[in-house]
Amino acid sequence: MPAISASPITDTETPKPQKRESFLARKPWAAYLLRRGGYFVVSMFVLITVTFLLMQLIPGDPARVSAGENASPEAVEARRVELGLDRPVIVQYFSFWKGLFTGDLGESISSRMPVIDVIMQRAPATLEIAWSAVAIALFVAVCLGLTFGALTHGERRPGVDAGFNSVTAVLALIPEFLAGILLVYFFAVTLDLLPVAGREDFTSYILPVTALAFGPAAGLTRIVRAETLTVLQQDYVRTARARRMSPVRLYRKHVLPNLLTSTLTISGMALGGMIAGTVIVEGIFAWPGLGGVIVQSIQGKDYPLVQAIIIFYGAVVLLINLVIDVLLILLDPRTALDKS
Repeated sequence: MPAISASPITDTETPKPQKRESFLARKPWAAYLLRRGGYFVVSMFVLITVTFLLMQLIPGDPARVSAGENASPEAVEARRVELGLDRPVIVQYFSFWKGLFTGDLGESISSRMPVIDVIMQRAPATLEIAWSAVAIALFVAVCLGLTFGALTHGERRPGVDAGFNSVTAVLALIPEFLAGILLVYFFAVTLDLLPVAGREDFTSYILPVTALAFGPAAGLTRIVRAETLTVLQQDYVRTARARRMSPVRLYRKHVLPNLLTSTLTISGMALGGMIAGTVIVEGIFAWPGLGGVIVQSIQGKDYPLVQAIIIFYGAVVLLINLVIDVLLILLDPRTALDKS
């Protein structure tokens, strides 16, 4: 009887240890947030570096402006040393970074106040009208866009469709300064219903916030309506209609969640423009925010204050986009990760 030889063990029969997936591979939302946070840090680094270099390229002598036109050369040089402008640019650059981390952004050339104090005094007024305008624009856009989308989907009511497109297209093109002037003329000068300038009680907020939210609200309303029409044409919505789902439940369960993700994504780009628009609106309504300060700083060559305010505005815009991306993950993780 022949001996039975043992068959050789091949590599294919040897069980291979399975590699354990990393935490980021098992949690794609965590990888997305980590990557998004990295983009924020890199964007801030680029913003700060470019702003600093641009301030170096602007013609003019801040030391001469600070010391006065009639100051002696010795006084100008002493002021230059005092401001740290006599040091090499690379030394000033690292000193600026150190000041950012320690909260010391230098001294305003015109007022000789610490820059951080000027920003802390003026920024709340700017953020108040900016956040109010953002909230109103989003609320109006979602309400009106959803309503007109429901009224006109399936090519129903062509007259309403044409009227909506015409009116919102015109309103979306009105810039902040023109909206502000028209509001002042009708509600402050002609009707004498609201204050024309200043920051006092609730009524003083109405005109500047409306001027800031006017155009973006019209543009976002058009986007929300278009997204509503797209969602209403999807198969899952038709299936829900065939199952006789009530309209309220249909819009709450299927339309609104899909609508919010797209709207928030597009709103991130529009909201940055609204933050920048505060500079113009504050000038029209004599609003005591950063808009008036940056105009005066540019005219007075107050470079430390100008670069600090530019970085502040840029940081706010980048932070808004970061918050929106986090909200998208919370509202609809799968869709947000697919879009990312």
